[in-house]
Amino acid sequence: MRNYSISIIIIFLISFTTFIKNSSKNLENEIYNKKESIELLSNKYDLILLENNYLTAPEKLFGYAKALNLNDYITIDITDLNKIYLNNRTFSFERFTLNE
Repeated sequence: MRNYSISIIIIFLISFTTFIKNSSKNLENEIYNKKESIELLSNKYDLILLENNYLTAPEKLFGYAKALNLNDYITIDITDLNKIYLNNRTFSFERFTLNE
């Protein structure tokens, strides 16, 4: 009778250990999935916040333009620029047109 009771206790402990291991593995998988989704959402949030901070209002854009001191920059007409192509080890130049 004693051997039966020891056998039953050992079988119970083995099955209980298996149940606990499976439960903890499932919890670890859920935690990993949640962390990954939080990281993706955090990256998305950062991009949206950046876009919101820079493009919320035209007044902010004018403020940024004033802060950059646009007098240091000059405007360029696109027709003054050229496209450069490399064909058979030779360069060819083509002017931009206004409809590009």
